[in-house]
Formats: sequence, structure tokens, C-alpha cells
Amino acid sequence: MTESTDKVVLGRVGAVYGVKGWLKVQSYTDVDEDIFAYSPWLLAKQGKWQPVQVAEWRRHNKGLIVRFEAITDRDMAQLYTGMEIGIQPDQLPALAEDEFYWRDLIGMTVVNTDGYDMGKVDQLMATASNDVMVVKANSNDAFGRSERLIPFIQSQYVQAVDKAEKRIVVDWPSDF
Repeated sequence: MTESTDKVVLGRVGAVYGVKGWLKVQSYTDVDEDIFAYSPWLLAKQGKWQPVQVAEWRRHNKGLIVRFEAITDRDMAQLYTGMEIGIQPDQLPALAEDEFYWRDLIGMTVVNTDGYDMGKVDQLMATASNDVMVVKANSNDAFGRSERLIPFIQSQYVQAVDKAEKRIVVDWPSDF
């Protein structure tokens, strides 16, 4: 078992399905089946990650079911219910220079083109038109803001992302 929180969570193991050790899977990937492109999976229970190998999987109705190697009955499968499914970060595909994983943006400092420190990226959310950064403002924000919602649209609002400096430069008013 490994004890690192630096894992990428791709889904969750659901309820037992049937009597032969199958389990339901909730996938967080854009295309549900893409979760099976990663191997091995790491399953988390009480903060400890353990590797497992998927023996077989299939689509069932509107969901997915999986059977792990060495799991042959319902009682054994029951031990895995509710576990998070993760992978090592280096298992993710490499991105182009101007593309970013959300997990890499969270915690970055956001500064506007005037040099005003707007705070840190707390989370990102997907909307119908574009992704939006939720920026948690500094406690001494001059404009009394607690957070700002800034569209993550490169070359329009997002001017630069410096991974090494953990800094995002935006063209966004300080008081908005």
C-alpha cells in the first residue's frame, strides 16, 4: 500500500453486482469507458492506496461493471465498495504547451495585467460555454471580495500560465 495524496482520482467503486465478484463503477472521466485505459488502478481505503488489476469490465445498462483479478465472489467484492479509484499523475497523457489539467491550476496565484494579486485558484468549474476559475481572494483584498469568477479563456482573459512560478496572469479588472 502507498500513502500518498498525490493521486489523480478517476472514479469510485460502487455496489457489488451479482455473486461472481463484479462491482459497479462510477467513472469521472469525460467518456465513462476511458477509465479502463489506465492500469493499474489504485484503490483508496482510509487514506491508503493499493494497486489492483482489472480482470474484465463491461457496460451494463447505463453504467459500468468491473471484476478485479483474484476477486471471485460477492463477499470478497464487498470489501472494495466505496473505494476511490486513482492513478499516478505520470499515467496521464502529456498535454500540449497551452493545455492544462485542472489539478495543475488549483493553488496557482492569479495576478491581473496591472500587477494586482487577485488570490489563488480554489477550484474550476465547467459551464456550457467555457471553464471558469474560482479565485479565492486574499484576506486583505482592497475591494472586499472573497472570491472572483474568471473565465478560463486563453488569449482573451488568461494571458499567461507559468507552471514553474505557479502564476496565472489575467486581463481582468481588480474590482470585479
